[in-house]
Amino acid sequence: MEVVIVPNAQAAAALAGQILVDVLRSHPAPVVGLATGSSPLGVYRYVLDRGVSWAHASAVLLDEYVGLPPGHPESYREFIRREFLEETDLPAERLHGPDVHVPGPELPAACAAYDRLLADLGGVDVQLLGIGSDGHIGFNEPGSSLGSRTRVKTLTATTRADNARFFDSPDDVPRHVVTQGLGTILDARHLLLIATGAAKAAPIAAAVEGPVSAFCPASVLQLHAHATIVVDEAAAARLELAEYYRDTYRNKPPWQPL
Repeated sequence: MEVVIVPNAQAAAALAGQILVDVLRSHPAPVVGLATGSSPLGVYRYVLDRGVSWAHASAVLLDEYVGLPPGHPESYREFIRREFLEETDLPAERLHGPDVHVPGPELPAACAAYDRLLADLGGVDVQLLGIGSDGHIGFNEPGSSLGSRTRVKTLTATTRADNARFFDSPDDVPRHVVTQGLGTILDARHLLLIATGAAKAAPIAAAVEGPVSAFCPASVLQLHAHATIVVDEAAAARLELAEYYRDTYRNKPPWQPL
């Protein structure tokens, strides 16, 4: 795990965004995992401003609400399309997400099919991640198995409250989602987590310097061979080894990429 501390949210978005740009420019058929939420928006704007082509790429969603009708503006497919991909040349058929519109009893099979699809694509080259206030990544809430695969999850009251700002009423926030599991996320070749702001200081400290525990699902990144955690100063405020992380990044060998 590599922790990179930058001065502010804009610098964090630029650093994470450049990693995506480099993958798009260097891979013949890149598979990029996209995340929703506020933290990735600056990353996507940075990538768009670079004008890099997505024509040769595939994009995969980290998660999706269950129970929203197709095309609902707060579905994650629509969020990604509206906020990012409609400004790129990614072919529409190469935006992939779990099928959440099958009848309920068929959802487990649809989840297994999504894991197979990720494997059939050749695996995810870089997976962008955010982190929730309770340490969740994707919608793997506290208590999620560290080896879990794509599956249906029930959202905690905390997560539903955090997401209520996107809906007309808190009661409109779905209670269920399909999310890549922690084991599925760990299959990606590069995990790239971005977090900014003081509200993320506690979950970042738990994920980076706490024990690997289902209580903080993001702590599973400690087990990954290539995980990059990009945080601004506010989100880094509770890291005990913050100065070491700064010194490591300042003295990073020029031949060693993020």
